[in-house]
Amino acid sequence: MDLAYLRSHPQHLPTFLKHQRIRETPVAGGSISAAARLTLDDGASLFVKTWPERAPSPAPEGFFTSEASGISWLRTPGGPPLPEVLVALPDMLALEWLDAGEPTKAGAERFGRELAIMHRSGAPAFGAEWPGYIGALPQDNTLSSQPWPQWFAEARLRPYLRLSADGGALSPADVAATERLIERIDRLGGAEPPSRIHGDLWPGNLYWAADGRAWLIDPAAHGGHRETDLAQLALFGGAPELGRIIDAYQEEWPLADGWRQRVPLHQLHLLLVHTALFGSAYRSAVRQAVDTLLRS
Repeated sequence: MDLAYLRSHPQHLPTFLKHQRIRETPVAGGSISAAARLTLDDGASLFVKTWPERAPSPAPEGFFTSEASGISWLRTPGGPPLPEVLVALPDMLALEWLDAGEPTKAGAERFGRELAIMHRSGAPAFGAEWPGYIGALPQDNTLSSQPWPQWFAEARLRPYLRLSADGGALSPADVAATERLIERIDRLGGAEPPSRIHGDLWPGNLYWAADGRAWLIDPAAHGGHRETDLAQLALFGGAPELGRIIDAYQEEWPLADGWRQRVPLHQLHLLLVHTALFGSAYRSAVRQAVDTLLRS
């Protein structure tokens, strides 16, 4: 199998893998899927994600095809690069292989401008036309014309607050404080029409490639608030050259007044996802974001 054949017959990839006709090398992936590098007969490489064989249940319906839809939707003229989708099947996603590079100032500035262009290409509504997932969790992508604060509260905060509480990752006091914040979300301002966003843009999903550019990977793409992507880039130590990314973004499409004060609000979604998925290790980060916003 070579790359040309694969592009014409993507459905055949599982069969070739099963019969060991493709060289497969495990690589570091995310915390959800198994990841490998495949080397085809023509020397071309692919990055493939599959549902772990020992997982207690099969891949959720639409898990891999939804990511593929998001990648295609995010690809916009002048926007950030995203890997080519080569195979999108219910239990497998194969993407163009990207050789790793190092962050550079020029790459960061270019990415900031490209991200603004992608955001400004817009979305018809909040949500998306495909099922939503973030990590292994479902995410409500029902298209909505609600104002952003109400949509964000009901579709992005409350579901993961409930999961976190049910799993014991947050205390009753944590939950009560977060609910108080949600009730006051209108006062924090920042409402905008929907932008075309990555939706899970923590620094690990910004891939610095050998071509000198910053690529988007592993999206939870949907129509959302552009400040969400930028706020997530500041999580978990922050993306390299984040200041240059923000400055270049602002030159292309200035952010609304007060955006810095809203950073914890936009980060809260992904922090609650982490408490829902990984437990109380992220409890203090959730509480810090909530308390900061309640004091504002």
